Order: sequence, then C-alpha cells, then structure tokens
Amino acid sequence: MKMIAPLALAILSVPLAPAAPVMAQATALRAPPADAWEIGPVIRGRNYSVGMPPSPSPVRGGEWAFDFPVGSEEAGHVHYVTAPAPDLSRFSRISYTYRVEAAPGTRFIPRESPDMPATVSLYIQRRGDDWSGRRGRAHYRWFAPGAHVTPLGVGTFRVTVSLSDPGWTQVWGQPAANHPREFAAALADADRIGLLFGSTFARGHGVFASRRARFVLIDFRME
Repeated sequence: MKMIAPLALAILSVPLAPAAPVMAQATALRAPPADAWEIGPVIRGRNYSVGMPPSPSPVRGGEWAFDFPVGSEEAGHVHYVTAPAPDLSRFSRISYTYRVEAAPGTRFIPRESPDMPATVSLYIQRRGDDWSGRRGRAHYRWFAPGAHVTPLGVGTFRVTVSLSDPGWTQVWGQPAANHPREFAAALADADRIGLLFGSTFARGHGVFASRRARFVLIDFRME
C-alpha cells in the first residue's frame, strides 16, 4: 500500500504461505460509473447502510463520492459500496485511489466498535452467496489482507492488493493459503467487488462521522 498523504497506519502482519493460483496477463479494466455502484449491502430487502442513498454521486473526471452520515449511529452509517465484478482470475491485482475530505479533528466512528479506528478495505463476493456463511458459503466472501486495511483519515491514498496474496480471508477468518481452490473459485465466479467501511474487528459493519465528511473514489481498476 502506498500512502500519498500522511496517516498513521495500523499494519497487521500476514504470515507467508503458498499463494492461491491466479491467472494474470489481462488488460487493465476500470470499474463502472457511479450509478453502477450500490451502497449496501441489501440482504433480503433490507439495506444495511442506513441513511445512505442507493448509489454514490458522480463527480468530475469519472470520480464518484458520497457523504458520511454525521453525528450518531441513529443518523445512519455506510457499510458496503460495491459494483458488479468481472472474472477476476484474469487479473493479478486490484488498485484503487481515494480521497477523504473533512475538517481537521473530524472523527470516523465504527458503528459496532466505536473505540476502534474506522477503516476502509477491499472486498470480493462470489456469485450465489446467501450471506449465511454456512454450507460452503463461508468461502463466498473474501476480505483483503490485513496489511491493506486503511484507517480512515483526511487525505488522498492509493492501495494496491495482489490477488495472489495468501492473506485474503474468508467469512470466518481463514486465509486463502488454507483454501486455495475455494479462493480461486471465488475469483473466477466473482459477482461483486468494492469497498467496506467498518473496523479491523468488523470490516463492513458501518461507519459514520463526527462532522461533515466526504469519501471520493478517484480510480479503481483491475490489472
């Protein structure tokens, strides 16, 4: 992860292990425009991102943005911002650049663990997930390695995550190193890809801000 603006990062160690098999050599593919992204997740008709619009808003140069809910959990919270995914086995890495705009002293607060730093991180979901985490579906959602979980703070940041990194983890925290076939199957049959807002304890369980703040996605590409 390359940091463009200063920020103290809590880097989590990831044990070395054999990488999951991934095919590469694809042309870089940029993510779709703002209206193709969903602010959610929407599970059985319920949108867990309370107080948020269904999609981010387009801004200049193909960027998109959303404003964090402000003040308290009751005002709302943003959880997942995802888009349809291609066959990710064609790519070797995912890179994204984002900017957080807020006044000095603004706090970003995880809904379920308000005493922890709020974070943003990358996420992949396989087609056919029923959100149960059971009967094999534990391998249908994959979370970026801990070293690529970024504390939310003001500035511009670029993150690059390898799809052959063995530190990707599934629903119950098991690494791709232990389940290389399942991880490879999720890449080849990917349904959603995007960013999660929460904490290192609960990656996508929601964040709100102490005062007005905006998240701007500058670039998101599969390479």
